[in-house]
This record gives sequence, C-alpha cells and structure tokens, in this order.
Amino acid sequence: MKLQGVIFDWAGTLADHGSRAPVSALLSIFSGAGVSITIAEARLSMGLAKKNHIESILASPRVRDAWSQTSGSPPAQIDADQLYARFIPEQLACLESHSELIDGVSATASRLRERGLKIGTTTGYTRPMLDYLLHRARLQGFEPDFSACPDEVPAGRPAPYMCFLNAIHLRAYPLWALVKIGDTPVDIEEGLNAGMWTIGITRTGNEVGLTQPEWDSAPDHEKHLLLSTAEEKLMAAGAHYVAPSVAACENILDSIQARLDLGDRP
Repeated sequence: MKLQGVIFDWAGTLADHGSRAPVSALLSIFSGAGVSITIAEARLSMGLAKKNHIESILASPRVRDAWSQTSGSPPAQIDADQLYARFIPEQLACLESHSELIDGVSATASRLRERGLKIGTTTGYTRPMLDYLLHRARLQGFEPDFSACPDEVPAGRPAPYMCFLNAIHLRAYPLWALVKIGDTPVDIEEGLNAGMWTIGITRTGNEVGLTQPEWDSAPDHEKHLLLSTAEEKLMAAGAHYVAPSVAACENILDSIQARLDLGDRP
C-alpha cells in the first residue's frame, strides 16, 4: 500500500508562523468584553472550531471567575455567542497581516505532488476565513486539492469528520494511507480519530508560538526548551512523529511509507 495523501492544518502549519492571528483576535474580543485573558489561555484549546474555542476559554476556572466578578454572573451561552459574533470580523481583519505561508511550504507541496500525493487541509476557521487564506495562499504559490472547515461537517476537531470529507473529495482510501499534519494536540487527535498517521509540527506552530523573527533572535537555550516542550505535548497527544516544520516532513513520510510496506498501521 502506497501513501496517497497528506492533510494539513493551516495556522502554524502552512501559514502564520507561530499561529498569531487567532491569539490576537481572541485577546481583543475578551479585552473588549472587560475580561482580559493571557496568551497561554488563548492558546490552550487552539485547533478547535473557533466557537468551541471561545466556549472552552469561558469554561476555564480563572476566566469563569473573572467573568462572574465583572458581569455579576457566570458566563452563559449568550455570552459565548456574542463573543463569537465579535470574533468573526476581528479574525478576518487579523488574517490580513497573518496569512504569509511558512518558509518551505510551497516547495514542499510541489515535491509531494511529484511523488503522487494528494493534498488536503482542515482548520478551525470558518469558510469565509478559510477562503481568504486560500486566496492568499494561491498568490504565494500554494493551493491544496481540497479544504474543509467545521461549518461543513457535523463537528470540528477533534472529531474526524473534516478528515473524512477530505478523503472523500481526494478519493483516497484506506484512511491509513493518509497522514494528518498539524501543530496542536487536537490536530493529532483529529488524525488519530480518523485512523491516519499523524505528524505534530513544533517550531512554526502554536506550541512554540513565535514568529519567524522572534524565533531567529531567541537564544539557543530558549529554543531548545520551547521545542522540547512542544514535542512532549504533541507526543503525549499521540503523534506518531514530530517535526519542526512542514518542510522537515518529507523524510518522515518516507519512514511512514517504509512502515506501510512492512504492513504497519497507525
């Protein structure tokens, strides 16, 4: 059995080094509601569909307590709905300055196609957000064969439905002939739930959280600590492999192919 395709995440994996756009938008909407959140709180549930992400932040004990103190009552569904309504235009605005492809993505995608692999994507973004990213990616030389978002399936990550939808449109099966690549634990869970091989992305993604210039200027000991922490978190989520970036995944795909040749399954 030969590998048939790769399904990528977007922010922190294909574009937006450090996954900064969603963090910026989340900090803004919570601050506007009178309850400031930390970057760590914004990143904790990264990868979920954005409405679910907001609900997860509201459910965390510290934010829930702060909300109660500010508003006089615990956060309710209507609060999550209102935050989400504010999030949508805020996120679209943030994407304008956080849609640059990560170094090596376009060239790597071309090489994957040369070896006969199909390319799909999943995301926590809505369709309008994803369409904007797709447009910007095309201008930079990358276009997947298919892209799915949570709006189009029964549930977003960690449910496997977006991966299933990709497999259908890519006409790729069995599911263990596909690889899910993403930078968050829920990306890994999504791939595992779909029965796919999984690769966790560290340096460019949410778990490190630095832009390319920030990474370049960070001292070596900090880089080592950040990478080690990210690797541990993604492996704990069940990742079969980890890599610093999409550009570093090709040898891993060779390893997965070798395991398939031996009859291994994810």
